[in-house]
Amino acid sequence: MDPIEAIAQRILVVRDRRVVLDSDLAVLYGVTPKRFNEQVRRNLRRFPADFMFKLTNQEVANLRSQFATSSWGGRRYAPFVFTEHGAIMAATILNSPKATQVSVYVVRAFVQLRAALATNRKIIERLDTLEQKFCTHDRAIGEILAAIRALAAPPDSPSKRRIGFVQG
Repeated sequence: MDPIEAIAQRILVVRDRRVVLDSDLAVLYGVTPKRFNEQVRRNLRRFPADFMFKLTNQEVANLRSQFATSSWGGRRYAPFVFTEHGAIMAATILNSPKATQVSVYVVRAFVQLRAALATNRKIIERLDTLEQKFCTHDRAIGEILAAIRALAAPPDSPSKRRIGFVQG
């Protein structure tokens, strides 16, 4: 699997923001979660609220319910999550060659995700245009467009993602 794809699979949506768990970033950057969080706590001034935030107990429960088993192994504290900018800042505080290298992949994964979302928006806009043009004239075309729209919509149930780092 492509490293960018592996990272993209770790990106979650929490509070309408795309984020990565602290434990996932630690694995990607080649450090233990404990060491990673120590460095983050020592450099909290570098992580404003739009770079990093701590999950609430309800958010942790929601994430755990999406996966068959817990990936946090009985953590005592709710994990931090990092936005794209926070993930890059984390690489700078770790200051290791691996963290610097992987941070490039993290940025590319977030960019790839943004591009995919933009493409979906364009498709939906085109469907809206076609629907306005043809649905009033032909019911069959309207049904086809409705089926395409249903395929383009995100699934109602949260998708399962593999736990752990998958290297291709």
